[in-house]
Amino acid sequence: MIDLSKYHLEKYNVPTPRYTSYPPANYFRDDITSEQAEQIIFQSNSEKPENLSFYLHIPFCSRNCLYCGCNTIITRDKNRIDQYVNSLKNELSIVANLIDGGRKISQIHWGGGTPNFLPVEYVEEIMSLFKQRFDFIEQPEIAMECHPAHLTYSYLDRLIEAGFNRFSLGIQDFNSRVLETVHRDDTAIPVEDLVFYLQQQKKLSVNLDFIYGLPFQDVASFKNTIQKAIKINPARLAVFSYAHVPWIKKAQKKLEQFGLPDSHEKITMFLTAHDLLTDAGYRDIGLDHFAKPNDELTKALDSKALHRNFQGYSTRVTTGQVYALGTSGISQLSNAYLQNTKDLKKYHAMIEQGHLPVVRGYVLNKNEKIIRYVIDELMCNLHLSWDKTAAYFDTTPKAIKEITRNSDEQLSEFQNEGLIAFNNHEVEITQTGKFFIRNIAATFDPLMKTSDKKFSKAL
Repeated sequence: MIDLSKYHLEKYNVPTPRYTSYPPANYFRDDITSEQAEQIIFQSNSEKPENLSFYLHIPFCSRNCLYCGCNTIITRDKNRIDQYVNSLKNELSIVANLIDGGRKISQIHWGGGTPNFLPVEYVEEIMSLFKQRFDFIEQPEIAMECHPAHLTYSYLDRLIEAGFNRFSLGIQDFNSRVLETVHRDDTAIPVEDLVFYLQQQKKLSVNLDFIYGLPFQDVASFKNTIQKAIKINPARLAVFSYAHVPWIKKAQKKLEQFGLPDSHEKITMFLTAHDLLTDAGYRDIGLDHFAKPNDELTKALDSKALHRNFQGYSTRVTTGQVYALGTSGISQLSNAYLQNTKDLKKYHAMIEQGHLPVVRGYVLNKNEKIIRYVIDELMCNLHLSWDKTAAYFDTTPKAIKEITRNSDEQLSEFQNEGLIAFNNHEVEITQTGKFFIRNIAATFDPLMKTSDKKFSKAL
């Protein structure tokens, strides 16, 4: 097992942004109007990348998983679901009218909540609207995050017919005691059977997602879970650190009565999973994703062309500016972030009035775009070229260093600890350093010099 020193673990297991965006979402402002959002989306037509990536947030679930940090609504009320789908269609129409018709979709990602909690005919109707309004690149990524408890073979068949070619199955753990404690319903069809069924389809890929740091997990039990996952043989796996943020998600407080693994147990769970997966031939992608050597993500990492957004890692081919639909969805555009209201009644009302349901956001200046680029390169490709970054933004390496407020003194400290290697031209994250990549990235973030924001711990 990779040996991470107690010194490193104690020093770097501190509250740190996850950097799925820069600036992080808790820096978004509440003064962006729907009219401003429309103008921002219209302006995005002249920005790069030209490709379109859509995110659809489906908030509905049958049960509240206690670990969940997402925007969810627990309901089985068909009328509420019908109304939401109608609003989603209308929102798609509003956004589509602002986008140039010549731009093509490279990615559609359904998240939640539980997207496959929707009746499949609703999914088919919305996918049909996308096909009516837009053209697609030759091999787009059409993905859905699925709860296995709500999957049937016939449902999967219809999703595949509608164009879906990537499925992320939220397993979380194979230990029934863990699942019962966190209120996670077990799979309806054995996971190995689901994955085998999907793998028989051409040009289709399966992810399995797991969480470590939950009650009743320990190194031995999580090892068993990952060993079972390896036998199932998905194309990719994700092993996420449970983010305990009860000040945001009050339901998480209930998990404290069962006890949560301490930081040492938690990091040992991850390192055990890491070693098992890499020994089995998977390559580690970023901090918590793993893919087979012939996977497109692995190839993108090797060519330093890996990208990331709120939906996860992607290649430059499928990368697009992200246009989010549904409650709480966050659009990630070249110049701005736009977040929809989380309030369901307000969402319906704004759509009914013909307005975008945007209530928060952030417009980036040039310096912030540079910082975002730097952090993305480190988080995705474990590498930063000062010269390449300067050329991309038509400036100098010295200016980039000044904007990120990074110093050779900070970099030397990381280098002396074996976390990076650097010179005047580039920064390279080491094998040990990738476990502390969030901490390294934070030193390139001027906001962290004076931040009073709250974040989950890095490890």
